[in-house]
Amino acid sequence: MINSQKQLYSLIQHQIIENIQVNIPFTMLVERQWQDLFFNSGVNPEIGLAAEALDNFSLSDFKGFADQFHHRNRSITLHGPFMDLSPGSPDPKVRELTIYRFKQLIDAVSVFKPETVVCHAGYEHVRYGFCKEQWLEYTVDTWKWLGRELFKRGTRLMLENVYETNPDELLQVLEQLDPAHVGYCLDAGHLTAFTKYPTDQWLGATGKYIGQLHLHDNHGDHDSHLGMGQGSIDFDPLFEYIKHMTEKPVITLEPHEQEDFIASLAFLEQSDFLSLMAA
Repeated sequence: MINSQKQLYSLIQHQIIENIQVNIPFTMLVERQWQDLFFNSGVNPEIGLAAEALDNFSLSDFKGFADQFHHRNRSITLHGPFMDLSPGSPDPKVRELTIYRFKQLIDAVSVFKPETVVCHAGYEHVRYGFCKEQWLEYTVDTWKWLGRELFKRGTRLMLENVYETNPDELLQVLEQLDPAHVGYCLDAGHLTAFTKYPTDQWLGATGKYIGQLHLHDNHGDHDSHLGMGQGSIDFDPLFEYIKHMTEKPVITLEPHEQEDFIASLAFLEQSDFLSLMAA
């Protein structure tokens, strides 16, 4: 248990923190304790913009926080809304709502000026397997549009795996998109919780698209967002792959508790993370 903010700051004052992003929902970032942490300790944020944030805060509100980070020369990434959205839904009204949320996201991008924007790829076989071809057509159209709009604003869309059960389900989307506009955010925790295919098989199939990683741990039975090293995930194949990448991906930690954040930092330090990113 972290006893004080001062103790927490002392634990994260090292070079690793300069090379990673840390996920924080905007609705939490407005709380004073999280502002103190993210503004004063050198943390680069991946700011989550869910519906609550997009509907209840103005662009002026967003700009106030963006300016704080820009003035401190922090790197910003964003995580787009995802709850109940479906970019490939056969229902035009569902796609209309999805596009509406993404238009709100685009407005926020103009203020935050993020390096990347992560969105969930959104395929679920149990929901869309019976209409996969139709889903694929609609979702590719949606991501082409969003990728272009984000590229115009100086950022790149990253599609994140969640409930995709095998790499082919994601490849069928990525192969039809412009890689200058859209890349792949590999979520290591989701791979373990929602697919039986090993990490090295995912890397072999989708590795060339990787532009970002979401790192957290679990025991394979639940998307529990534990600190790295607190679950059963073997990160070695992923780290070995990163070592040989010419262009290193954006690295994002997704802890749900401060203790998980500290555990992940310790894990990266023990894994010689800085040498890995410099290789």
